[in-house]
Amino acid sequence: MKHLLLLSMTVLFLMSSCKGEQKSKTDNKDVTPEYAEAQSETADQVKFPIYDYEGLKPLLYKDDGKTYVINFWATWCKPCIVELPYFEQVYAEQKDNNVEVVLVSLDMPSMWKSKLEPFVEKKGLKSKVVILDDPKQNDWIPKIAEDWGGGIPATLIYSKNKRSFYPQGFTYEELNKEISKFIN
Repeated sequence: MKHLLLLSMTVLFLMSSCKGEQKSKTDNKDVTPEYAEAQSETADQVKFPIYDYEGLKPLLYKDDGKTYVINFWATWCKPCIVELPYFEQVYAEQKDNNVEVVLVSLDMPSMWKSKLEPFVEKKGLKSKVVILDDPKQNDWIPKIAEDWGGGIPATLIYSKNKRSFYPQGFTYEELNKEISKFIN
């Protein structure tokens, strides 16, 4: 709960300082007209898909024979940045084993163009990058994992018959060990 409260307070602070830089994705009655109007200006220029939770949800429940590694991260999160190369390495090594890595950025809208895009380009990330932009964290965080407090890095790994959530960072060895439980 401590992490959820901290994440919520951080998001609310950053959202208020970034007012007018996000894209409305739902008919959310909590979104002010100014917020929704200005959101489209930034989101239309971003290179990555932007989802609210309902838009992201299909990526969390695919049943196509692949193993999915969904990592929640942000460019401002040092432990996230430390582990990102491991996700890239695993993706490169395991893509022939039907492993798909999806990097879900929780960066604030003001960071999408200035931080996220340059970071992904500089690091040459090959995994799929998407943005989760949904201010209702208290609603969507427990839908991803009941016991998740909202802290990042955090990773969901799932396949047709198995699903596990890890509210932690990984070393390369730890990540490989967990993924092997899904593909063996």
